[in-house]
Amino acid sequence: MKLNKPKFWNEKNSILSIILFPISLIVIFLIFLKKKTTKTLRFNIPIICVGNIYIGGTGKTPTSIFIANALKQISKNPVILRKYYKGHNDEHNLIKKYFNNLIICHDRVEGIKQAEINNFDSVILDDGFQDCQIKKNLNILCFNQNQLLGNGRVLPAGPLRENLSSLKNANIIVINGRKNLEFEKKILDINQNLEIFYSYYNPVNIDQFKNKNLLAIAGIGNPDNFFKLLRENNLNIEKKLFFPDHYQFTKKELKNITEEANNKNQQIIMTEKDYFRIKHFNINDIAYLKVSLIIDKKENFLQSIIKLYDKKN
Repeated sequence: MKLNKPKFWNEKNSILSIILFPISLIVIFLIFLKKKTTKTLRFNIPIICVGNIYIGGTGKTPTSIFIANALKQISKNPVILRKYYKGHNDEHNLIKKYFNNLIICHDRVEGIKQAEINNFDSVILDDGFQDCQIKKNLNILCFNQNQLLGNGRVLPAGPLRENLSSLKNANIIVINGRKNLEFEKKILDINQNLEIFYSYYNPVNIDQFKNKNLLAIAGIGNPDNFFKLLRENNLNIEKKLFFPDHYQFTKKELKNITEEANNKNQQIIMTEKDYFRIKHFNINDIAYLKVSLIIDKKENFLQSIIKLYDKKN
């Protein structure tokens, strides 16, 4: 059973975090050892990695889709590659809705070889920054302004998948949210060559939910990000329901939720990612908020990626 993220991951002086910190040191050492002993493989086509160091909810998949569609518009032929994880079909289906070229594999190396055989001209890794067996031509790391680094500690004492020093291997940072000069300085002190861009979600069908009492549901990496987006668009949330990321809803569970909402004259709203996990139940009383990702200074962002092709070719 998947669990929600512990609150102490965002608390610097948490007793639990301090107790778990020695285990985090072991994790850091094991990651270091793996990087030193793993053979790195190079490929004939550009590898663009869209990853993170904060575990979940940073916007990797929307950013991957954004890049793929932008490259397609300039006559490139990229493919998005995702490693297979049980219960992650929601993200697979979300990608397929907005971009046709998708490879799902148990091993990323084999997936890249498949992309080469199928004559794709680049691979966009949706996650994989920590996969040290693959030589990436461009590393893009995603952060969300609402969480950023949490308490700054590595798992299990904090939410980071590896130490901040890993930023030295990144080329581009995409921060979803408002400008944060303090955070920019912090990461530029680690890697002064980083290019930093900002993104935000533009709600497409927001008018559908205005002047309604909402029961908001989120089973994503960081549910608070969804609820905050609703509040920022002046929607009236009467009740919030939190579930773990990739949560598998049952029909009975949803029936109980819809009955409660109907009795209180509430409209149920969820993320599109959540909706992909429940659409087969054909429940008409549940709607989702559709959003599009906007990246500020889009042309500069894409130019940094296009340079990769020029350098590789």
